[in-house]
Amino acid sequence: MADSKELRQRAEAARDKVAAIGADLDMSQYEHQAETHQALAEDELCTLPAVDQQNLLLSGVDVSGKDRGGTFIMKDASPLHCSSHQDGVEVLPLKKALEVHPWLWDYYWKLVDVDADKYTAAVELDLHDGYMIRALPGAKAIHPIQACLYMDQDNIQQNVHNIIIAEEGAELHIISGCATGPHLNKGLHVGVSEFFIKKNAKLSFTMIHNWSEGVAVRPRSVATVDEGGLYLSNYVCMRPVNNLQMYPTCHLNGPNAVGRFYSILVGSPTTDIDAGGRVILNHPGCRAEVVSRAITNGGKIMARGHLVGKAPGIKAHLECRGLILGGGAMLAAPYLDGFVDGVEMSHEAAVGKIAQEEINYLMARGLSEDEATATIVRGFLSVDIPGLPPQLQAEIDKAINATDEHAM
Repeated sequence: MADSKELRQRAEAARDKVAAIGADLDMSQYEHQAETHQALAEDELCTLPAVDQQNLLLSGVDVSGKDRGGTFIMKDASPLHCSSHQDGVEVLPLKKALEVHPWLWDYYWKLVDVDADKYTAAVELDLHDGYMIRALPGAKAIHPIQACLYMDQDNIQQNVHNIIIAEEGAELHIISGCATGPHLNKGLHVGVSEFFIKKNAKLSFTMIHNWSEGVAVRPRSVATVDEGGLYLSNYVCMRPVNNLQMYPTCHLNGPNAVGRFYSILVGSPTTDIDAGGRVILNHPGCRAEVVSRAITNGGKIMARGHLVGKAPGIKAHLECRGLILGGGAMLAAPYLDGFVDGVEMSHEAAVGKIAQEEINYLMARGLSEDEATATIVRGFLSVDIPGLPPQLQAEIDKAINATDEHAM
């Protein structure tokens, strides 16, 4: 069980610790105190302002709850709504979950180090809230759970901690949408997420971020996958964001465990993105894939990927591809580390531009130059994600189709 006093002491010691990678931020410029918001019943979510509902929808969160198995919405520092409609799937605000489930303390800060850097320390020292989503043993979720972290108060620092558990033999799908209100000019989102995928369980976690140009984002995520389990992480960020730095890690800790990261990134002229994924393969038969597609039209994007093979008979592949459309910088940093005989790992990375002959080909068939470019961009961003439920693929496709003005 986590010792709360020890955690706080470690966080205090790391209050000013700079992250190992990514741009440093002055956290003192943000407000830590947030306005409180009254919780809403499910049928009251439709009373949210239309612009808020639209921003949530662009991040994959539908307040109507249609084709969703449950909903969690947090506005600034307040859980706004929490519900589940699927047998065997529990959704709770994290603070409440820690009160009603003492066993949850065994999962709290188990994977992410509380003193990893000043961002993890801030989450422990000034936690607003977050969510716990748990699929019970053998539960098979029919519809995805939607979870939204919404920032509306200007200049707020939102501190969030999430714990997601797929028990043995369970199957769970989550859409995590992050968005900002129309009047927010500046803010910082700091989020810690810990994922536990037990034996033969499956978890797909799709993040669709709809931030604004003045927001900085610091997610800190770690997953562990037991024997025969599957962790599928999809990250989509195609709207302007000021500064994003994330490097989630997945530990494959049982034979035949599988971990996959897929990222789709679009950088605007004011954007600085440093994103990637790391998979550590610890047992024979493990499989991993890290794939990123990135486009910049003036901003800076660093696409990272890291595969670590620690057991014979593992297979892993890393792929980073980027397009520069209107200036900016695109960097790819693939890393492969093999520590034993019998590992099989590969990588490919490419940075380039749209070929003029491709544009000419489509223009010869009746498209304008802008239409031809948009068609190529959508095709480049489209990634075939094995094992992704059709509902989640539809949400990603919807986000890609809405990116034209931001990608070009």
